[in-house]
Amino acid sequence: MTKKKSILTEKSISFLEKYLNNASPTGYESEGQKIWMDYLKPYVDTFITDNYGTAVGVINPNAEFKVVIEGHADEISWYVNYITDNGLIYVIRNGGSDHQIAPSKRVNIHTKKGIVKGIFGWPAIHTRLKGKEETPKLENIFIDVGCTTKEEVEKLGVHVGCVITYPDEFFILNKKNFVCRALDNRMGGFMIAEVARLLKENKVKLPFGLYITNSVQEEIGLRGAEMITQTIKPNVAIVTDVCHDTTTPMIDKKKEGETKCGDGPVISYAPAIQNNLRELIINTAEKNKIPFQRLASSRSTGTDTDAFAYSNGGVPSALISLALRYMHTTVEMVSKDDVENVIKLIYESIQVINPKKGFSYFD
Repeated sequence: MTKKKSILTEKSISFLEKYLNNASPTGYESEGQKIWMDYLKPYVDTFITDNYGTAVGVINPNAEFKVVIEGHADEISWYVNYITDNGLIYVIRNGGSDHQIAPSKRVNIHTKKGIVKGIFGWPAIHTRLKGKEETPKLENIFIDVGCTTKEEVEKLGVHVGCVITYPDEFFILNKKNFVCRALDNRMGGFMIAEVARLLKENKVKLPFGLYITNSVQEEIGLRGAEMITQTIKPNVAIVTDVCHDTTTPMIDKKKEGETKCGDGPVISYAPAIQNNLRELIINTAEKNKIPFQRLASSRSTGTDTDAFAYSNGGVPSALISLALRYMHTTVEMVSKDDVENVIKLIYESIQVINPKKGFSYFD
């Protein structure tokens, strides 16, 4: 049996590693966006950027009909909130950062003087066992930067409002799984960039403008997508983000549904999902023998899909997700095969979009 050739190249993986290892906290995505744009530059005609850092690579910028493929560029993080007199730092969230994973983690505090290293301290087990066991919560986790006074901390350049990230870096687990912090959702930015690469390398000519969109500030309420959709005014949007692998312990499939790493792209059902566009994607998957899974949402998808769908009088939108284990931890994990299949599904789907036909239910 011959092994299927990967669509990912050594250059692709090198870019992915560099892109993921760079910190890109919500509100501070610009350095990561520069890395992304540098990789994408050979595959697009021009770029659009906005005042908050969303970046868009455009193919056929003069075309009237506009199709967006989108991921988001930001990662969860913390802010310095309070510095005690004896030099300890208390934090607040920037996005959905998980207080339970914080104790004993190393951190990078971003200052004008550069990175200041720190650690989330935690009382030793010996001391905790003498009283009532406390669990980590926002009120009791703290960062130690090796100082004993507030003044010493401030001399390092640390002040209230400095953003804090984890330094955990990319690796491949068992040759078939990508692991890193912030796969949610810089894998999306990576996958749409790979779609652009494949279009260029395969000399595909599209009958519309393609807007490869890497939005900022998704983690605090879809804000970057809300802004850029007003700038682009797309006719169609296909969003890619992550969803949960629900097959690991302590997840109730009756509540969360069943989606699994390695079983293919996840196609969503929700009020924001335009049915005809979703069916085009499903038909494309079936025609090209791309495995896929289904996921139902209730009121909203919780992704940038909602921002695009409900903008500009209503934009036909769909969501193709990547099943991910351990979301909002430093060891988020996805299947390499799923990554390739999401890329293939977006690549094939956009090629069957007909700008003359549209997606109305009433034609």
